[in-house]
Amino acid sequence: MKSFPWWRLAVAGFLCAALSARAGAEEAFHPEIGIHLLARYSQRAEEGHWAGFLPAGHAHGSRRGLSFDHSELTIGAAFAPSWRAQASFALKEGALVGEEAWLAARGADAGLAVKGGRFFAALGAHNEQHPHAWDFADQSLPHRAFIGEHYAQEGVQFAWRPLRFAGLEFVAGLGRGVHKEGRRDPVSRAWMARLGNEHAGGVTWRAGLSWLAVRADARPGHWEDDNGVETELRFAGQSRLAVADFVWQWAPEGEADDPRLKFQAEYLRRRESGTLACADNAAFGGACSAGGIADHYRARQSGWYAQGLYRFLPGWRLGFRHDRLVAGHVDFAPAFAGVLSPPASAPRRNTLLIEWGPDESRRLRLQLAREALGEAQAGHRVVLQYLHLLGSHAH
Repeated sequence: MKSFPWWRLAVAGFLCAALSARAGAEEAFHPEIGIHLLARYSQRAEEGHWAGFLPAGHAHGSRRGLSFDHSELTIGAAFAPSWRAQASFALKEGALVGEEAWLAARGADAGLAVKGGRFFAALGAHNEQHPHAWDFADQSLPHRAFIGEHYAQEGVQFAWRPLRFAGLEFVAGLGRGVHKEGRRDPVSRAWMARLGNEHAGGVTWRAGLSWLAVRADARPGHWEDDNGVETELRFAGQSRLAVADFVWQWAPEGEADDPRLKFQAEYLRRRESGTLACADNAAFGGACSAGGIADHYRARQSGWYAQGLYRFLPGWRLGFRHDRLVAGHVDFAPAFAGVLSPPASAPRRNTLLIEWGPDESRRLRLQLAREALGEAQAGHRVVLQYLHLLGSHAH
């Protein structure tokens, strides 16, 4: 079935907003337009995948040298008493890609909200954030391995905050998962429960549990076969991802968007079961020959990261992040004997960050990382990133 072009949903929302504003003389329609410019220099390229881990969403690498990937155009508007429409477009690999396009409404008491269109799923502490809002210049290893840069859904999402418990929130989304190549999962369901609180002295914390259930259909991936040649894989079956996240920050001056101290950690665990097919790569010396092989596949893998940031002077932050993956248990059917083997490595990375931001619209980052991502992907990576906001800040 042909998918619905969700960018039209945002356009329809803006038209509805304009008509609503014209019909009601007391209401005005003020669209917000923002451009987040992300200029980045990397002394070494980064792959979009690692052998032994099959991402389930957007998975982009980064190029060596100067690039403007992840620069973003956001158009949004609030209209009527509690409605909002927003669309985001990102520059990726030289092309402008539609990231999100949605309409959202919140109840009068702010207890119930609904969102429809294409959106980043409520999944842990990081998935809903756009790259310009990341605390580091790149995504964590477990997100890249299991989700990609983001996991996006096309569908509907409901959020409920019980009025008696202001720090508690439940979120549920149903739709189809969206992949980098434009492919979609037939069914994608996401649930999240969050609990948070704010105490005197500017201490704020939040903890959450998330669950993503996906029925994948020929989801693409890559693997290095037993001959050391990369082969293209297709996975069809059930995928279940559990995420536990925790965020703590201290802002004694009351600036919640610029805390003095911030700590964040997430643990991701994925279970998959279904059919795996490897493409025929015999022409390149690969082990997956005879027109390709397809058979059963099961995997249980996990990963985690922990990061901290300290604002030691006005506008200056120092950060450190440790992230790693756990190869876990990967079981191939007998048909893959001598063709595909479980991953032997456990990728890990340590990253040091220093950032200068004279105001909320400008940031300059220097990031140094020591990586051990595999036999061919070990070493140091230096990234220099400049972020500049032009126009309105997206909600």
